[in-house]
Amino acid sequence: MAKPASEYTRKRNFAITSEPAESTRKGKSSSKAKALGFVIQKHDARNLHYDFRLELDGTLKSWAVPKGPSLDPKQKRLAVHVEDHPLDYADFEGSIPKGQYGGGDVIVWDRGVWQPHGDPQKTYEEGKLKFTLVGEKLSGDWATGRWCARGSRAAAARSSGC
Repeated sequence: MAKPASEYTRKRNFAITSEPAESTRKGKSSSKAKALGFVIQKHDARNLHYDFRLELDGTLKSWAVPKGPSLDPKQKRLAVHVEDHPLDYADFEGSIPKGQYGGGDVIVWDRGVWQPHGDPQKTYEEGKLKFTLVGEKLSGDWATGRWCARGSRAAAARSSGC
């Protein structure tokens, strides 16, 4: 039985964009590896933002950060979880054509390794991932947290683990 196309693949036309297609490249064993890769890409699409990506389970778990990363650990930033990206995307720099998903220019802003605090799969699923980054620009302890909606969006948020 053929593997269904991922959300990443469904959103892109690889005959038009130079973004990497999903690869067969294998990631490190997350539970045993001491350090996994991360990348932050500056993405000048409809709105300038930064894409934060962590290698985990053979893919890049990805978040769009509208205001970019903060160098102040006390300052929280919104990071919107987006579809997983293939490992090869960590090296992608270039222009995504206008009219294509994410159209605009992409550059690698920072890269390095990350070390999870605790079980990365469990804390990722719980929305409470804590880790140390060692990058060219960013270094130190970081965390993700799941934000849960109130009011009319609460029911949908609860169904997604809030």
